[in-house]
Amino acid sequence: MDAFLSSTFAVAIAEIGDKTQLLSLFLICRFSKRTPIILGILFSTLLNHALSALLGAWIAKLIPTSWLPWIVATSFIAIALWLLIPDKDDSEDAGLLRFGAFFATLIMFFLAEIGDKTQIATVVLAARFDDTLMVVLGTTVGMLLANVPVILAGQWLMDRMPLATARLFACGLFIMLGVVTLVGALSGINLTAG
Repeated sequence: MDAFLSSTFAVAIAEIGDKTQLLSLFLICRFSKRTPIILGILFSTLLNHALSALLGAWIAKLIPTSWLPWIVATSFIAIALWLLIPDKDDSEDAGLLRFGAFFATLIMFFLAEIGDKTQIATVVLAARFDDTLMVVLGTTVGMLLANVPVILAGQWLMDRMPLATARLFACGLFIMLGVVTLVGALSGINLTAG
């Protein structure tokens, strides 16, 4: 359950102010039906994050176990700093809109997540936790928690959300995850040395 809750919380916070929220707003302005957009996000995220989590689990098996906490902690801190850089709305690819709300959302969200901080976070979380399925489900729920309110409330929500504060909070969360991972690594060293 730790993998699920940590993944859900981390991605939901990291997504605030992310380009996928801007993409959600863009899509709801173009299509009147919300359900196909939400389903497009769901399936796109499941596919993208499943591939990312499998990569993270595979990487975790390749590297020495003693290195893993250090790599994960460094990755969490790098993601924290990346969160401080606001995303731009690069969703003006109107060519995909001809496929309808579901397929346009599916394709655009999948492409938007490639190399995004939440995809990297999914790789890191899968390397950190042994339960790849719970990481994928958690990151998917986190993505939905961050984007469904934008779809349902649209511009009203975006006008009232303090994105700068949310980014700082998300940055703090990932720094905390990095520090906790480092403390755990140092505790492991002290336990084996003593």
